[in-house]
Amino acid sequence: MDRLALITFTEDKKIRKMEIENISEKQIANDIRANLEMILVENTWLLKQMDFNEVATLVNYIGSANHIFIIAAGRSGFAMRSAAMRLMHLGLKVYFVGETITPAIIKGDLLIAASGSGTTSTTVRAAQKAKEVEAIVVAISTQEHSLLSGLADQLILIPAAGKQDLESSRSGQYAGSLFEQFLLLLMDSIFQSLCKFNRIPAAELWKRHANLE
Repeated sequence: MDRLALITFTEDKKIRKMEIENISEKQIANDIRANLEMILVENTWLLKQMDFNEVATLVNYIGSANHIFIIAAGRSGFAMRSAAMRLMHLGLKVYFVGETITPAIIKGDLLIAASGSGTTSTTVRAAQKAKEVEAIVVAISTQEHSLLSGLADQLILIPAAGKQDLESSRSGQYAGSLFEQFLLLLMDSIFQSLCKFNRIPAAELWKRHANLE
């Protein structure tokens, strides 16, 4: 193969196929490998910038909450849905906001709200409602000063590039990719710690895996 087919757009917005000459499969493979190495380097750098005392506070809130509510949009939402699944595997009462089976949030509950910008309207409104009923709000964001951060009892700051920070020196990736990746890794790390501290064996977690598939 010596040509790479790409989809692009003409000036009148019609889709057309464009072929780029002289790009070999080896070049493509090397580029993908380099991209993956960049992603790993960036996430490792971000790890070293984190204040994990903020994260430890979230773990304590999770342990003491009657119910856990999770909200995020877009790709951040996919990461947080994965987190909700893992918390369910631990036997916790967890809901992803917007699902039809999500009950009312009340005092004694926890809302974990993730938004890179800290301004996602649905996420901010959920945090406002949670504060009205005196539930605990933990925000996860790239922005220390935002609508969401201002509502939070605890902010977990992930100093990645924001979605609209297209010329950022913090990441060579597109838009909010680094935040979304690290969000998934962070929540999986929290899950691992909860398993360890609560001494929950893998066999116990397996009992809660979906069997209607």
